[in-house]
Amino acid sequence: MLGDPVCNAHLRKGKHLVFGEGNPDADVFFCGEAPGAEEETEGRPFVGPAGQLLTKMIAAAGLTREQVYIGNIMKWRPELPTLYGNRPPTPEEMSYCLPYLAAQLEIVRPRVIVALGLTAVNGLLGFDPDRRIGAMRGRQLEFRGIAVVATYHPSYLLRNASVRSKRAAWEDFLAMMEIAGLPVSERQRGYFLPRR
Repeated sequence: MLGDPVCNAHLRKGKHLVFGEGNPDADVFFCGEAPGAEEETEGRPFVGPAGQLLTKMIAAAGLTREQVYIGNIMKWRPELPTLYGNRPPTPEEMSYCLPYLAAQLEIVRPRVIVALGLTAVNGLLGFDPDRRIGAMRGRQLEFRGIAVVATYHPSYLLRNASVRSKRAAWEDFLAMMEIAGLPVSERQRGYFLPRR
């Protein structure tokens, strides 16, 4: 399946599709909202500053980008009047590409999806204007029978670099590791906790 016809039909001239990448047999599927300008240029997901942070977080969990699968709800960058900047996709735009994401998940069959940010959560669970990412963290969620761990988007962590927000995101990664059956060391459990 090269792409979902509905998703492809809404691709604007001059825009490029950005498919997911990684291990097609991965236990962990990281799902963002949409490609940004750098991702559209390179044709790969999560390659800008947020992607660099995500790569470091994946490494802290004892994994590499090659061992996981990384993708987005959207397969193309949402239209903006200028070339610069990004905007979240609308619920309608996400609905265009959801069948493609569902097909990717059927191929990969991960144990857990890590929803990176509220837009990804809304794309997977259905749009809710009252939903907040902080309220979704730590809850048992699922998409078509696959466990979903909601966490902050790496771009949020770059803007809000407090130890508290880093620890919260790391707790979500610990939950992901447990669901995926990955070993968790005492050192990993202690990341971003005050030293005694």
